[in-house]
Amino acid sequence: MKLIHIIETLRLSVDNVPDADIHWLLTDSRTLSFPSESLFFALKTNRNDGHLYIEELYDRRLRYFVVSQMHPSFEKMEDAVFLHVENTLDALQTLASAHRLLFDVPIIGITGSNGKTIVKEWLYQLLHQDYRITRSPRSYNSQIGVPLSVWLLDADTELGIFEAGISEPDEMQRLAAIIRPDIGIFTGIGDAHQEHFTDSEQKVREKIKLFAPSTTIIYASDNSSIDHIIRTSYPEKKLFGWGKSEKADMQIRHIAKQRDKTLVSFIFDNREQSVAIPFTDDASVDDALHCVALMNYLHIDSQVIKNRLLRLEAVGMRLEVKEGIRGCTIINDSYNSDLNSLAIALDFLNQQASDKQLSHTVILSDILQSGEKERELYRQVAALLKSKNIHKLIAVGTSITAQADVFGHIEAYFFPDTKRFLSSASFRQLKDEVILIKGSRSFHFEKITAQLERIVHETILEVNLNALINNFNYFRSKIKPETKIMCMVKAFAYGSGAIEVARTLQHHRCDYLAVALADEGAELRDEGIRIPIVVMNPELNSLSTLFDYSLEPEIYNFRILKAFIAAAEKSGLNHYPIHLKIDSGMHRLGFEPKDIDKLITLLKSQHQVKIRSIFSHLAGADEPELDYFTQQQTTTFDRCADSIGNAFPHHIMRHLLNSAGIERFPQYQYDMVRLGIGHYGISTLSGLHLSTVCRLRSVILQIKTISPHESVGYMRNGKVETETRIAVIPIGYADGFNRKLGNGNGTVYINGQRARLIGNVSMDLITVDLSGIDAKEGDSVEIFGDNIGITEIADTLGTIPYEILTSVSRRVKRVYFQE
Repeated sequence: MKLIHIIETLRLSVDNVPDADIHWLLTDSRTLSFPSESLFFALKTNRNDGHLYIEELYDRRLRYFVVSQMHPSFEKMEDAVFLHVENTLDALQTLASAHRLLFDVPIIGITGSNGKTIVKEWLYQLLHQDYRITRSPRSYNSQIGVPLSVWLLDADTELGIFEAGISEPDEMQRLAAIIRPDIGIFTGIGDAHQEHFTDSEQKVREKIKLFAPSTTIIYASDNSSIDHIIRTSYPEKKLFGWGKSEKADMQIRHIAKQRDKTLVSFIFDNREQSVAIPFTDDASVDDALHCVALMNYLHIDSQVIKNRLLRLEAVGMRLEVKEGIRGCTIINDSYNSDLNSLAIALDFLNQQASDKQLSHTVILSDILQSGEKERELYRQVAALLKSKNIHKLIAVGTSITAQADVFGHIEAYFFPDTKRFLSSASFRQLKDEVILIKGSRSFHFEKITAQLERIVHETILEVNLNALINNFNYFRSKIKPETKIMCMVKAFAYGSGAIEVARTLQHHRCDYLAVALADEGAELRDEGIRIPIVVMNPELNSLSTLFDYSLEPEIYNFRILKAFIAAAEKSGLNHYPIHLKIDSGMHRLGFEPKDIDKLITLLKSQHQVKIRSIFSHLAGADEPELDYFTQQQTTTFDRCADSIGNAFPHHIMRHLLNSAGIERFPQYQYDMVRLGIGHYGISTLSGLHLSTVCRLRSVILQIKTISPHESVGYMRNGKVETETRIAVIPIGYADGFNRKLGNGNGTVYINGQRARLIGNVSMDLITVDLSGIDAKEGDSVEIFGDNIGITEIADTLGTIPYEILTSVSRRVKRVYFQE
């Protein structure tokens, strides 16, 4: 769209508008690829302000901005075009709504608590042979994601499929005005975001507002409450219900689950039909039946439906980061292969690579079913790779190979198929590279991943980086925009893996990181972490490491302060930043109030160090019965900080609050807060459910049946009175699984049910009772995660969640993913 047409759509008056074509709408400054074709919307939220990044974008040659306020610094950007609006999010949605009206093509809108993304992707798999489809990238279903998705509609689009999600009332009307679906699909209701709705009925009524512009609504009609709400809300619309009821438009007659598929028979149009769904879990079967219902509504031939369903592939909704062989880091993205998802994956690659001295490599297959001419498609791919600073391309497929000449700007290798690549010197020579593996499923790139991935322990700790940032943003919403955040990544980031966590936090503009030891900080610097790092427990033998890696020490007594001043003087350093710790009542490390005058005198007598911040630590911020003591500590801290602050001419930051303090005492946020356990999904507020970041899982190694009066494990503690089926799982106390959970004290989660431990916990193995549980060898086992919480395990053991997280040993592989 021409920039002048955007200005007219937003009803603005701007002089001297250049003749620019805008192809990309930008809301995240870090994802800029094509400056001359991009328009940046400076969104303001309670967590961040896009106006803060305009100067950075201008320096990167972007010239077109939508803003809600004009900063003085913008005046020097004489060749920039600023579209000044009252609300930038409103402007983004208005523009997307206008863009949608340009296209007279059928649009499918999908909403519900669960399954939106899977239904959308499966519809793409099932219908892409019939239509040129534009769909939401990944899970772009929010107030920001929906307009960015609808903007992707173009002249080649024959069908649009967009998902919409809300977290509170009065949001869906805005999304309905943008998507304007002709056909609506309601995937059902669940507990997600329930805290913002009075009850499930209100949530259903709010979600189905998406269908106000629709002519048809498809839904599972067996739920009488949902059926009633939809029928009374939209009596004039065509309602297509599927379910077991005889009144259903598509009546399900029989469902039979086999080992690797589900057989479903149903009646539609007075004819009995049957399909085989290549999944057996209930959620996948429901998602597939939504797709079958739509295809029947569109009168697609029943044999075509049956054949295509057999080829349905699982939807991987996350980017996984794994340690590879020969010093490589592997990013596996098997979600889909199109231009938009490639752009998202490349941003993730750059985030992971950061400033590491590793080559950036992409292994890419033919992009299938794009609907574009191959020459133009791969020109766009080449431009995208160049804009994202990719050093090497390994291309697999005949189509991309035929366009090899458009990739002349980077080192590129071409192979007709995956087998040929795996047998090549190019594969054997991969070393010290960050590698994005992205391919259409028919190329079987899982074989590449399997050969590049290091063989490790089958017990893994999954770390959800999206959840980490969701929690980070939750706490950021509790403080003022100008208040800084120091994120604690000590103790291997509470067991989650300090490097990947720190890299993610840096990418999302955390202000400070904190570690316990200098060596931890040095490791982060070696991995490209650039933001300030505070060392909370500096030791005298590590002072040179602090200087070498620009690490800022916590200073807590005169001994360490004098030693640090002497070391700085010996190194010829002046004004080196330090952080003073005050003992306000916890009585661990820190200067006491009686030390303050002497401390000021010493600091004013030298110029080797300069106070960056003063801080203290609350002893009981998470316990209401200790609130009186928190107030005492605050008073003591204020008195000490005032004395020090008044003694020096420069501003000295103050910080007192930990995770619990941020939630319970935001009035004491001062200049900065320190976020620790809250990152990882642990809150002190009852009823608040933060996102689950860490999931410890394993597999069933072996299943066996034990005869009556036999025993399991060491010391014969696991005795059985009746014939008992048990599972052996490869996790033990060497992995951090506490021995006290043995002998019936702990449980694991297998196929929707809890299985209680039987016998002692060994160094490498545990055994569980499988009575009443349908399970087989190789099935996944959750140790903790969504179904067994870290707090629950801590309560069982009489300890705290910190200990559970930090006990997971280093031999357990960490797998990082972004959904």
